[in-house]
Amino acid sequence: MADRSLRGIRLGAQSLQSEEGVVFMERRETTYICDTCGHVTNLMFAADAEPPQTWECRACGADARLNVDGQAVTLDAADEKAARTHWDMLLERRTRAELEELLEERLAFIRARRGAGEDPTREKIGA
Repeated sequence: MADRSLRGIRLGAQSLQSEEGVVFMERRETTYICDTCGHVTNLMFAADAEPPQTWECRACGADARLNVDGQAVTLDAADEKAARTHWDMLLERRTRAELEELLEERLAFIRARRGAGEDPTREKIGA
């Protein structure tokens, strides 16, 4: 019975659901203009969504600015945060003295595990 019901249908190629009773979200068109090459990009966003101030230009890869009512928006510098590196986050958790103490402990452990405390990177002279 199952073989007969699937006959003539390409599985995965077509949806068996209909759009009956589906209410689509309100949308609005948003325009971005690239300052570098002048390329215009039109995107659709939900009406209640806040569009980003910049969008990557498809033509040159530079940042295109949001255009509202024919005027380019001024970019808020307050939104941009300086990227925190691993070192910055480490210094938030520990002081430099604690880090140096941990380093010495780790080095002592590694040297003890290798035996005799020799530095394997040093070449032996006269061997």
